[in-house]
Amino acid sequence: MLTFVACKPQKWQITQATSNKIAIDASMQPLADSAYISYLQPFKQKVDEKMNVVIGRTSQSMRAHAPESLLSNLSADIYLQAASDYLKLPVDIAIVNLGGLRTQIPAGDITLRKVFELMPFENELVILWLRGDKLKNLLDYFASINGEGVAGLQMRIDNGQATDILIGSENLDNQKLYCTATNDYLADGNDNMEPLAAYEKRENTGIKIRDMFLDYIKNETAKGNLIQSKLDGRIRN
Repeated sequence: MLTFVACKPQKWQITQATSNKIAIDASMQPLADSAYISYLQPFKQKVDEKMNVVIGRTSQSMRAHAPESLLSNLSADIYLQAASDYLKLPVDIAIVNLGGLRTQIPAGDITLRKVFELMPFENELVILWLRGDKLKNLLDYFASINGEGVAGLQMRIDNGQATDILIGSENLDNQKLYCTATNDYLADGNDNMEPLAAYEKRENTGIKIRDMFLDYIKNETAKGNLIQSKLDGRIRN
C-alpha cells in the first residue's frame, strides 16, 4: 500500500541575529593551515621578488590631503601629461579624487608594490570636454569640501565657493569647453562629482591609471631624476 503525504513548504523567518567582529591579523596565525601556506610560499616568493623591485626614488614624503598636497599635485600632473600625450594636444585641466590615492609615498625608494598600494583599482584615464558652467559647479563642490586634486587651474575658496578661478592664465569662461583629464570612476559622476558626468564629449583611452604612474616614474628615473612634487597655490583658502 502506498501512502501519499502532502507536504506544505515551511516558511522560515529570522527572529534574531547577532554578529561578532573577527580581526584578520597576527592573532589568527595559529589557525592558519601550515600545509597550504607551504604550498603558496613559492608563488608568494615570486610575487614578492617582482613587487619589491625599486622603480624610482624620491626625497619627499608625499601624502594626499586638502586643499592641495604634494601627492595630489603629482597625481594630477601625471593625468594632465598622459592625456596630452594621448591626444597629442594640450589638455586644459586634470581632476583627481583624494580618496583614490590609497596610501602615502615615503621618502626613499619607490617600489612596484608601493604603486599598487597607492592605486589598487583598475581605473582608466578618461578625457572629457566639459562646459565652463559645469566646471564651475564642480569647483564649487571642491570648495565645499576644502579641495580635491587638480592640475591646470587655480582657485580660491571663499565662504565655501570657488572664486578667482584661472584655467591656465585665463579666467573661467562659462560657455567654453574645457578638455579635462580624469578617471572613468569620476567621469561617471561618482564620489559626488556629478558635474563631470554632464560632459559634452567623452573619450575612453583604455590607459590604466596605475600604468600611467609606473611609466612616469620609470621614465623620470631613466633620465636620472628624483620623483618630485611641489605646492604651488592651486587651491587657496
